[in-house]
Amino acid sequence: MSSTQPFLIRDAQETDMAAVRAIYGFYVLTSAATFEETLPELDEMLARRRASVDAGLPYLVAVTDGAVVGFAYAGEYRTRPAYRHTVEDSVYVAPERRSHGIGRALLAEVIARCQQGDWRQMVAVVGGSDNLGSVALHRELGFELVGTLRDVGYKFERWVDTPLLQRALRRG
Repeated sequence: MSSTQPFLIRDAQETDMAAVRAIYGFYVLTSAATFEETLPELDEMLARRRASVDAGLPYLVAVTDGAVVGFAYAGEYRTRPAYRHTVEDSVYVAPERRSHGIGRALLAEVIARCQQGDWRQMVAVVGGSDNLGSVALHRELGFELVGTLRDVGYKFERWVDTPLLQRALRRG
């Protein structure tokens, strides 16, 4: 695939979730981008998608030539009622398709769709201070680094930080 090959952003369907799981599996098994250490079963991935969709939040995929090459979604930031106006984003791109604008397009669409709802703030909890690409992507799209939780995760025999970024979706 060439780096200029177009891609389509659309709502994820249940039939996309095996491909979504495969992309996510790369990050679960090889990086601290997620603190999961075991790849969730397909049923769990389907339930996660359903939770976002049922909450009126976007769960999107990027597709090239019929193949899912990335995904992004928004979910509850926390379950307590006082957080109901805050969402958390996640974005993952197939490793061979990184740096092709897919992550940026996915996240921009998640933000745009969340701005149409009742949500006020979006938070990104980035796995690892060394995940510079994710931090840069979020900053490009208007997120501000508001802090870093030091050594809160332990994966691959090392302690991992979580940079916290925040973006307003609408004014109070």
